[in-house]
Amino acid sequence: MSPPATIATLFRQKSLPYFLLSRSLSRFSIQIGTVAIGWQLYDLTGSALALGMVGLVQFLPTALLVFVAGHAADRYERKRVVQLCQLIEALTAALLAWNACLGELTVTQIFVATFVLGTAGAFESPATAALLPLIAPPGTLQRATALSSGSVQLAAIAGPALGGFAYLLSPGLPYGIMVVFWLVGMLVTGAIAPARPEPVAEANEAEASDDLFAGVRFIRGNPAILGTISLDLFAVLFGGVVALLPIYARDILETGPLGLGILRASPAIGALAMTAWLARHSIDHRAGLRMFQAVIAFGVATVVFALSRWMWLSVMALAILGAADTISVVIRFSLVQLRTPDEMRGRVGAVNFLFINASNQLGQFESGLTAALLGTVTSAVLGGVATIAVALLWMKLFPTLREVDRLE
Repeated sequence: MSPPATIATLFRQKSLPYFLLSRSLSRFSIQIGTVAIGWQLYDLTGSALALGMVGLVQFLPTALLVFVAGHAADRYERKRVVQLCQLIEALTAALLAWNACLGELTVTQIFVATFVLGTAGAFESPATAALLPLIAPPGTLQRATALSSGSVQLAAIAGPALGGFAYLLSPGLPYGIMVVFWLVGMLVTGAIAPARPEPVAEANEAEASDDLFAGVRFIRGNPAILGTISLDLFAVLFGGVVALLPIYARDILETGPLGLGILRASPAIGALAMTAWLARHSIDHRAGLRMFQAVIAFGVATVVFALSRWMWLSVMALAILGAADTISVVIRFSLVQLRTPDEMRGRVGAVNFLFINASNQLGQFESGLTAALLGTVTSAVLGGVATIAVALLWMKLFPTLREVDRLE
């Protein structure tokens, strides 16, 4: 039996650092753009509705192109798909930077750019996800996934701060940084050399349309994969307490803007800490049960945060929430990737990406609507309780998922 893989084993595969750097640069750009576009749009319109429309405009391409994007990730060389997306994103950011520096950036231009960035992201995400299993040495996908998740969390912590500071210096500077990050990311992606060849699908015109939906059929025919993807969808849908953080910071905890920043960073800090642990200690037994336990812990942490009136307890609850979510993410990604044939990972990953985006966007909407109807605290408590209930129900509905033991 071969010895367990270590972090050093992972990094001896030189393509993994390139992958992590490319993914980090893309995520930093997205986080910077979220802050810059939000501030710029609010400066131009003063409208909360306009800010809400940004999320919808970003989500639409994912919903419309999910099958095409997944098919592209399986039909063409994945790193080239990622590079093309990063180039399009860099050019879009360059146009935003140019118009912002000239003081000519309009609301219409911002929404068009947001739609283009959402379209590129819809293609980039499944191709990136399908690329990682080809890079990670056998038996190391969990640890590689944890490191990849850590790069995302690092961007979630530092990206908004970098974007906000750059915007204070000049409205065009954040977009300029995004251009540099995406172009560097494109070059780094080109240096990735997968350890295993990509089985690029060859499809004729008669088969192409049918192939677009192969990912959906595959997921429906695999209860463990269907269970883990749908569990994440409903758990995040009901547990979207992060959308209510401004209300908690101002009206409940009374901490002001600084407190809001700390609250927003807390889930990412907890996730980053769990990432460091999972990078060294993989989940070797009862992985399916561990995922359900993590989702239940997510729900419990949500309820604790909802009822807390102390800043220290709220920060701890959010950090635990982020750590539990990371466990779920690592198990879900590893299970889906390892149980999906490589020639279908793009199409399955695209459906997974759609579910993740839908849960995040609709979860924010659900939390806001429930808070408006029932009150903020009641909304957050119900969301946490619903998350726990979904986990318990899914344990009954998907026994195959509950009984998953080892992932690799």
